[in-house]
Amino acid sequence: MKIPAMIGAELRRLTASPMAVIALIALMAVPILYGGLYLWANQDPYGKFSEVPVGLVVEDAGSTSNGTTTNFGEKVADNLVEGKAFDWQRMSAPAARAALKNGDVDFTVTIPKTFSEALLSASGTSPHQARIELETNDANNYLASSIGSGAVEKIRRSVAEMVGQEAADKLLTGLSDVRDKLGEAADGASQLHDGANTALSGSGQLADGTSQLADGASQLAGGTAQIADGSQQLAAGAATLANGAQQVSDGNQQIAQYANEAGSLVQQATDALPQVRSDIASALADRGLSQAEIDAVLAKLDPLGDDLRNGNDRVQGAVGKIDQLADGSAQVASGSATLADKSQQLANGAQTAASGAATLSTGAAGARDGAKALHDGLGTLATGIGTLHDGLVAGVDAIPASTPDLREQQAKTIANPVDVSSDKVAAAKDYGQGLAPFFAALAGWIGIYALFLIIKPISRRAVTALHSPIRITLAGWLTPAAFGAVQMVGLLGVLAWALGFTFQNGWGALGIMVLASATYAAIILALNVWLGSVGQFVGLVLMVLQLVTAGGTFPWQTLPAPLAALHHVLPMGYVVDAMRQLMYGGQVGRAMTDLAVLGIWLVGSLLLAMIGVTRMTHKRTLRDLQPSLIG
Repeated sequence: MKIPAMIGAELRRLTASPMAVIALIALMAVPILYGGLYLWANQDPYGKFSEVPVGLVVEDAGSTSNGTTTNFGEKVADNLVEGKAFDWQRMSAPAARAALKNGDVDFTVTIPKTFSEALLSASGTSPHQARIELETNDANNYLASSIGSGAVEKIRRSVAEMVGQEAADKLLTGLSDVRDKLGEAADGASQLHDGANTALSGSGQLADGTSQLADGASQLAGGTAQIADGSQQLAAGAATLANGAQQVSDGNQQIAQYANEAGSLVQQATDALPQVRSDIASALADRGLSQAEIDAVLAKLDPLGDDLRNGNDRVQGAVGKIDQLADGSAQVASGSATLADKSQQLANGAQTAASGAATLSTGAAGARDGAKALHDGLGTLATGIGTLHDGLVAGVDAIPASTPDLREQQAKTIANPVDVSSDKVAAAKDYGQGLAPFFAALAGWIGIYALFLIIKPISRRAVTALHSPIRITLAGWLTPAAFGAVQMVGLLGVLAWALGFTFQNGWGALGIMVLASATYAAIILALNVWLGSVGQFVGLVLMVLQLVTAGGTFPWQTLPAPLAALHHVLPMGYVVDAMRQLMYGGQVGRAMTDLAVLGIWLVGSLLLAMIGVTRMTHKRTLRDLQPSLIG
């Protein structure tokens, strides 16, 4: 009995009745239904997020800063609704809680009352973070919590970018203003530097002048001290002169008194002369002298009268002179006394002037020292102002000139400094296509597993009639492998045409799927040959192990160590990897390595099955001749 005959006999058995045909067709459709329906349902779930209902509660009261009222909560809400990332439904807080509890929304996002105030608090004395409240209900959908967390994180980033851009724009505008003011300050510092240099020059002249002043003041102090001494001596001499003049005046007054008395006597005598002449004439007449004798006597006396009158005139003139002398000496005495007073005042003034001159000399010396210190200080000031000017100019140069457009671009860059440039070496167009390699590989195992529910792994009659384990094993393997190939062709057609998945290497992907199905058939065949019905159960266990270790959803590196070790051993992980390389346009060489591993599994399983068949040809029982449908 040859291999085609054994395959034909098995096909006739499987199609012996209408129900058998229906059962075969149903089992053949298992991988198509499993892979097609699952991938159809998960083809693009992220593209449907816009239909996920989410409650949006905006309680933000806004905040006022620098006279401008801003409500960031309303801005965020408007951006969310316009973005249509979800089916945002604005509602009140009680309505949102009720909707979440009833399952009308998958999660709620609340922007609290102090949202804007918190965002603007960074510029105040009490900065604190703003808060966005996420509330989920795992009783509605567990993944909604993860989706909501991701959504809130995106909201947080967008708000941080928006606020950061506004803050950066204000900062850059302030820096631009600072640059302008620094320029003005640099100009002012230049003028100040020029003024300081002028002041420095003037302070030098001032220092020279105060030095000359100090020398002159010192000389003045010496001269005024000499004047004070001389004026003191003058005052003493004037006092002595006043005393002498007073004594002279007193003597002259006495002389004048005596002269006046003498003059009075002489005047009296002169005045009495006519009476005396008359009395003499009368006396002579009484004596009996004749008139001629009397006239002769009187003639002798008249010259004496004339002399007396002349003497009286001289005496009266001398008395007048003496009175004038007395008056002059009195005036001299009075003037000398005044001179003595003035001389004393002059001496006192000269002493005060000497004291003032000494003080002036001391002050001038201090002024000279101060002028020198001022000169030195102005030199330091001029140097410092020059340094200030250079620093201000350097500060102006350090702050780049900007325009409103440039500041806007800079603010955007500061708010979002890192842009992610995403490039893919190999790319799946959507979520469903990303899962297709895994579910295609899993569907192939399920399809082969289901076929072995009705296909006899080994023909017992062939074992009894033939002694060729190779032909028996190949016949037992080729039947499910052929059906599996048909299943894979049908599944690939559903993926490519019904779901619209693209394949960079369609024929290579089909070859991988067919080889994977054939490898699975060899593995389950070997399990059935060695373990019978238990082997079929072990095939189910292997499917479960490969479902979690193939790395079809999460990276296999996230698995616990024992399961990660199985990833490198079991075949389904290599099927998934090879499908990804050929479906997405990855490395063909890597796919060839996966093919080699599958080939090892295929050959090894067939060899193991042949060994089992060889064992069966040497040890047969009545059960071998009458096997059950599944055994």
